[in-house]
Amino acid sequence: MIGYLDLPSGLSGDMMLGCLVDAGWPVQALRDTIAGLGLDAKEWSIDAASVMKGPLRATLVRVEAAEGHHHRHLKHIVAIINGAQLSDSIKQKAIAVFTRLAHAEAKVHGTTPEKIHFHEVGAVDAIIDIVGSVAGLEALGVTQLFASAPPLGSGWAQTAHGKIPLPAPATLELLAAVGAPSRPAPGEGEWLTPTGAALLVELATFQQPHMNVQRIATGAGSRDCDWPNVARLWLGEVASSPVELVQLETNIDDMNPQLYESVCAALLAAGARDVWLTPVQMKKGRPGVVLSVLAPAAQQAAMIDLMLRQTTTLGVRAFAVLHRGEAEREMRQLDTPHGQVRVKLKQLDGQLIGATPEYDDCLKLAEQSGQPLKRVYDDAFAAAQRLLDGTIGTPPSI
Repeated sequence: MIGYLDLPSGLSGDMMLGCLVDAGWPVQALRDTIAGLGLDAKEWSIDAASVMKGPLRATLVRVEAAEGHHHRHLKHIVAIINGAQLSDSIKQKAIAVFTRLAHAEAKVHGTTPEKIHFHEVGAVDAIIDIVGSVAGLEALGVTQLFASAPPLGSGWAQTAHGKIPLPAPATLELLAAVGAPSRPAPGEGEWLTPTGAALLVELATFQQPHMNVQRIATGAGSRDCDWPNVARLWLGEVASSPVELVQLETNIDDMNPQLYESVCAALLAAGARDVWLTPVQMKKGRPGVVLSVLAPAAQQAAMIDLMLRQTTTLGVRAFAVLHRGEAEREMRQLDTPHGQVRVKLKQLDGQLIGATPEYDDCLKLAEQSGQPLKRVYDDAFAAAQRLLDGTIGTPPSI
């Protein structure tokens, strides 16, 4: 199963837990998971309730921690997680999330991940949010997680370090570390917390997948605002992509023109449907060439790798070809005064509408016979036209 986090109002740890509980993970299972961390049961509590956020129903998970702002180093959090009764995959992913947080906080405060003191994100509620989120995804069978671009708002927040601008510096560092996309928030305030950002950058891919949606889970944020403060988790299975073909392009102005023939031949041999060259005028008045390739989407990576290795280009553009109308094609062999020539037949709705001799066959016969290529080709074209007009029998296909 795959999951897609639709984030109209951002994400925090409790919103993530709300999505998971709303998706069917029992809140008692969440409590049992946290109990396995060995934390003092008097220091925390977890409750879930169905609430309305504007016109939308959602699940609000409340995590209460009596500890307050407790300072911990990364090694202390790692020890808590490693000592818990959790699967190895949950431990590894949860530690990876906290490690990302440590690196982001360290960069913000000009120190090292080992020396950083976790404040808000090191408190019991953050440990519950992160470990619970990782465990909940595993319990629901989500093997791959995707996410939309999170909204980032402006303003100020009061923290253990004092007043800081929003988005929180650690949130920005987390997103920048992976080149994550973002978009403007619907209003001022913090809509993506450092905990939420760490979960996203470590566990999710920022794109909307092709999927067959089976159910939707909605997690609520604690604040009420002029719009539904919710995150939605779409759950389903991978759907086959409607993109069957891609068009790849690159501009080149510094390559020996003699090399284009071999590059085109290599691309066609690797499975490209078509390859073509377009002359263009590039910067500084330089003449250049656009190398274009039409290829199956499944071979996009291989084609790009070939283009990067066998040309001087530094980058290749890729465009999805959502539809390509095609005529049926078939190769036939025709007798001509100079020998046999393959002819490409073009059919539409079962009707023969075109017949073209293969140039390479005509060239070979011209070289063998000593006849001009034009005469050989014209005779082959005349034979093809007779086939098209139905004045000669239909030879076997090859």
